Amino acid sequence: MMSHRSIGERIFDGANVFFMFLLSVVTLYPFLYVLFASLSDPAWLVKVRGIIWYPEGATLEAYKLVFQNPSILSGYMNTIIYVVAGTSLNILMTSLGAYALSRQNVMWKNPIMFMIVFTMFFNGGLIPTYLLVENMGLVDSRWALILPTAMSAYNLIIMRTAFQAVPVSLEESAKLDGANDFTVLFRIIMPLSMPVIAVMILFYGVYHWNSWFQALIYIRTRDLYPLQLILREILISNSTDSMLTGIGGGDKMPVGETIKYATIIVATVPILCLYPFLQKYFVKGVMIGAIKG
Repeated sequence: MMSHRSIGERIFDGANVFFMFLLSVVTLYPFLYVLFASLSDPAWLVKVRGIIWYPEGATLEAYKLVFQNPSILSGYMNTIIYVVAGTSLNILMTSLGAYALSRQNVMWKNPIMFMIVFTMFFNGGLIPTYLLVENMGLVDSRWALILPTAMSAYNLIIMRTAFQAVPVSLEESAKLDGANDFTVLFRIIMPLSMPVIAVMILFYGVYHWNSWFQALIYIRTRDLYPLQLILREILISNSTDSMLTGIGGGDKMPVGETIKYATIIVATVPILCLYPFLQKYFVKGVMIGAIKG
């Protein structure tokens, strides 16, 4: 039997639904605008001012021009390398650090944790970091985008808290059977902490996919540019001329606009496709890492 709900409760629920609907529209529409613009006829697009409700004269010409650009393809390949290699190293280093700092018998655990937290508020800045990377011989190499960001202090704290929630008795039982620390970590702790591991993969993966500033600072060779740096050139520097070969002078500006929108979609959709596979772990993983049971 359903309980009677007061008028105030119904008004409150209706206001919540309306507010969430508006929030969804405000969040989703910018992406839909870019998608509709990328599919629209270039001549029509340059005449439109304001909201776009649908793609007028739908065409895939802008996407064809984008994928014909060798810089986009090389940027895709480089970004995939950075995401896979960087995220793998991130998960490895964060797991090792979190495991060590979550054990009860580790000496100097609190001072080490203090120094790690200290880096979240104070750091050397851009120039000392650049000099360090340069002295290590990493400038203009892929390692410049992978090694300096091998671990995030924030993510380390989340994973450390999640590892502390695993019962100590499991570790003790495994060590009585002859397991060492690596066995305990990779065969017991990490399988039991898959929700937080999935969240870390999402956090680190999105970071590497969207990263462009480090590449701008450290990378000189164009063949090593990630996709986001190519996207920056197209959007900010307006460098679409290489994709407009064979197009008449009067049509270059409208087509160039659709190319910008198509490039944004091409650079955004792949990382959006990753989220549904990790969504079921997301809330649970963050809560495990944020609350000490």
